[in-house]
Amino acid sequence: MIEFTDDWMMHKSILGEGAYGEVKLIVNKHTNEKIACKIINYGKHDDVEVSINKEVIIHRMLNHDNIIKYFGRRKEPLREYIYLEYASRGELFQMIEPDVGMSSCLAQTYMKQLLTGLQYLHNLGIVHRDIKPENLLINDEGALKISDFGMATLFRCKGKERLLDRKCGTKPYCAPEIFVKPYKAQPADIWSCGIVLIAMLTGELPWADTTCEEFINYKNDSYITVTPWSKLGNATLSLIRKILAIDPNKRLTIDQIMKHPWMKFNFEDQKSDVVDGSNPHLVKRWNSMLEAETRIHRTNPNVTLSQPTPAVRPTSIDQLVTDLRTNREVVCFSQPTHNDDMLLSSQLHFNETPLTRESFNNLVKRMTRFYVTTNYEKTLEVLCSVLDTFHYNWQTDSTGAVTISTVDLMKNQLVFKTNVIEIQGKILVDFRLSKGCGIEFKKKFKKLRECLDDIVEKDE
Repeated sequence: MIEFTDDWMMHKSILGEGAYGEVKLIVNKHTNEKIACKIINYGKHDDVEVSINKEVIIHRMLNHDNIIKYFGRRKEPLREYIYLEYASRGELFQMIEPDVGMSSCLAQTYMKQLLTGLQYLHNLGIVHRDIKPENLLINDEGALKISDFGMATLFRCKGKERLLDRKCGTKPYCAPEIFVKPYKAQPADIWSCGIVLIAMLTGELPWADTTCEEFINYKNDSYITVTPWSKLGNATLSLIRKILAIDPNKRLTIDQIMKHPWMKFNFEDQKSDVVDGSNPHLVKRWNSMLEAETRIHRTNPNVTLSQPTPAVRPTSIDQLVTDLRTNREVVCFSQPTHNDDMLLSSQLHFNETPLTRESFNNLVKRMTRFYVTTNYEKTLEVLCSVLDTFHYNWQTDSTGAVTISTVDLMKNQLVFKTNVIEIQGKILVDFRLSKGCGIEFKKKFKKLRECLDDIVEKDE
């Protein structure tokens, strides 16, 4: 941690990154109050100030339990700090098991909270335009919070609505109409919610964009026997199919979604009845409702780790360790990563305090980290060898942070970072998404963890 102001300490670790900056945690030394601080570097992009001002103007209007709260801003000549509510459980994608998803009960809860927050926005005449698991945060109480209003805009003013024509968003979550013509705001956001629901229930996305074969098959009703659709029961399919209506005029509204049988079904109560078998009528109703909603037990998914792949350790790894020990500026391997969305860390220089488990646990509780049994140098050596085995492009800086660049199964760029951190004599390996799809990132993390299984500390 570094001293930010007289009463506040800033964690050096990054909570997340966006198009114009990075987010860090600030903790009050006296009250232990925590807030997130979005650090914007004005020297990185030409249009950054205009975009940030628009985002702030919209965000400061908002006050709802399912929307991240805006607290204020502080501007400097080349940098700006935006203070936001801190959500300790991080992005929604952290809760989604790749290829598995989560329980129907939890997915329903998050879907209701997402729609409630979105309805509040729409009632104010605001459209988000980038609804996806990476922009949905979970706080310490488990409540979902909509965040990141960088693509938000007004679509209604003084009762008069306008069509939108800006093609923006994240392709797998974008409604098809936004690429072909001026579009209505609300149905576009609702389409994105339907994709999020699929991701929560199945742990995968149905298509990369609206030009690929998978989407064409969906339009032609030739999709039901393949994943993710084959993992869903009839009740769920009924809802999702109506949310993902190709014609935006036929798409369900938020009120209609909330009234759908799947959204009103009490999964929590019926689940307990099924477990004790005391009510056969409800058991029958439960089975009829779900109809093999998934072939995998999503409530408590079992992750089986295979034996690690033998790592081919190149001679350059030894040089990496040597360079880090001598604290050289930058060490690069393979092809260098070019990531326009990454900003340099804050150049604040203060006296640092030692990192402890207690202070580290203040950070977002990610499921993409683990302790290892090896020392710092050996951990870095094994990690980088595994990255070479997967033919990932990667580079590391003088602190040992590794930036990894690859593509996902949908051929979209995927960038994530790994930090090897020493905490009170133990080594923690922490993976964090930097750019791309959160679900695809977790798939890559899972495979990397399998290959590192020999050094993962099992008791943790």
